[in-house]
Amino acid sequence: MKIRLLQCSTLVALLFAALPLCDSRAAGRPTLFERQNVVAWCIVPFDSLKRDPAQRAEMTAGLGIKKIAYDWRQEHVPQFEQEILEYQKKGLEFFAFWGAHENAFKLFEKYGLHPQIWQSAANPPADLSAEAKVEKAAEMLLPLVKRAEQLGCSFGIYNHGGWGGEPENLVAVCEILRSKHGAKHVGIVYNQHHGHSHVERFTQALAAMKPYLICLNLNGMTAEGDKRGMKILPIGEGELDLGLLKTIADSGYQGPVGIIGHTNHDVELRLRDNLEGLDWLAAQLDGVAPAPKPAVRVSLLKSATPPADQKPSR
Repeated sequence: MKIRLLQCSTLVALLFAALPLCDSRAAGRPTLFERQNVVAWCIVPFDSLKRDPAQRAEMTAGLGIKKIAYDWRQEHVPQFEQEILEYQKKGLEFFAFWGAHENAFKLFEKYGLHPQIWQSAANPPADLSAEAKVEKAAEMLLPLVKRAEQLGCSFGIYNHGGWGGEPENLVAVCEILRSKHGAKHVGIVYNQHHGHSHVERFTQALAAMKPYLICLNLNGMTAEGDKRGMKILPIGEGELDLGLLKTIADSGYQGPVGIIGHTNHDVELRLRDNLEGLDWLAAQLDGVAPAPKPAVRVSLLKSATPPADQKPSR
């Protein structure tokens, strides 16, 4: 009997000793790329099936994704309220809203929502000094920055090419909005698909952006993919993906990560490709031998073309 009690007490002690290890693992990088931390982005106008709000909510919930960054076209404005209601039915978070529209802002107030507001920084006049460019870019964003603050929303400056898409300029504009204008709610949203020219200095760029980073949107990345018709790839299809994901995990970043639709296919298939590719890569980050690579469901597109009624905006 004493031997059995000793064995029991030893077992209990071992179990309790293992708990800190489990907690540490749960708080570490395995959770960074898990479903509860994933945001679906560019899934509204970029969908060959043109789902309505109810269908989109059903599709996203079925994938196990709980957060949606909402991009839109003029045709979607009448659906803003239904979109909110359908997300509520499915327990989805209206995580972010692209751009500015007063109809949406009034609905956020009505339903007590506080999504991130995303807007790219404009490219200031080329003849300005470096310091003046930062001042001008901040000034141009300021009205929307203040509106976001009124709504109780954080504001994310995101990269979309040009001067305003360079990581160093994102940081500089963010810092001046915070220090000069008291806009502590301003941060950075970084899109890998607009960052092909940054991959060689990504470690340094990420370190600079990390104190302000409020969302990091992933993409399959291949060398000069934006110049070779491979700007948008499923995660896992780029030869740079594993290294870039390791850099993100090792950086200590613990915020949300986005996966993008952004091609004119069935967006559910594109999201599934991204999720499976992300799972495949994330399992390798701790040195686990790679499983067979998941097959993509839709072809590897050349650079995505936007709907005909709108210029590229993401």
